Amino acid sequence: MILTDTHTHLYSGKFDEDLSVVIKRAVDVGVNRFFIPAIDASYTQKMYKLEAEYPDNMFLMTGLHPTSVNENYKDELKHVFNQLSQRKFIAIGEIGIDLYWDKTHLKEQQDAFQTQIRWAKKHKLPIAIHCRDAFDEIFEILEKEKADDLFGVFHCFTGTFEQAQRAISYNMKLGIGGVVTFKNGKIDQYLHKIPLKNIVLETDAPYLAPTPYRGKRNESSYLTIIAQKLADIYQMDVETVGNITTQNSIDLFGV
Repeated sequence: MILTDTHTHLYSGKFDEDLSVVIKRAVDVGVNRFFIPAIDASYTQKMYKLEAEYPDNMFLMTGLHPTSVNENYKDELKHVFNQLSQRKFIAIGEIGIDLYWDKTHLKEQQDAFQTQIRWAKKHKLPIAIHCRDAFDEIFEILEKEKADDLFGVFHCFTGTFEQAQRAISYNMKLGIGGVVTFKNGKIDQYLHKIPLKNIVLETDAPYLAPTPYRGKRNESSYLTIIAQKLADIYQMDVETVGNITTQNSIDLFGV
């Protein structure tokens, strides 16, 4: 079985003490493709170092995370723009809108999101969307930008069935992670109605660890727990879930 973690922050400081062990644990259970989303310029060198140490396993994105959007966001966007001109990435992400922590910079978040979507189209890259308490705002921009060359993944999807259908209508896969194992996660109640071809797996490590590790540090090896939950939901064996969702990731990211 091949499993693909389409969203994991392995450069996080929470892995500084045992990163090699964490990666080995994941590879040992079949997770050997790791897609690494960006946050802001402060993490770029750690991402490059991760790629250099594991060139066959790590696939880097570039982008400005909405919670890093503030007064200097145009400087951060310039950094993303320069990176795109210097080397190849597999996606622009994670980008989007986050109104959970702070609504102060909503307009700046909207501008940064739309700008990066247009860069993704220009470079023929998928986007990885971060959406928290902001489905209406995200959909408003996707509606403006919808086109055949707009595609990507709704990272850590936690919306309703109707929101899932709308996300898919914009050529988005649904990134399903630990929330699917939560008792109050709700997405497990309707996920069987969504064809598996529309889903990719992710951990969002070190965040959102699945049950029974909820509240603890997440890691990519726990992707097997998420895959097993989907196997239960779709009533198929876990190997099939792993292989189909990995193929979905190949179709989406082109690697």
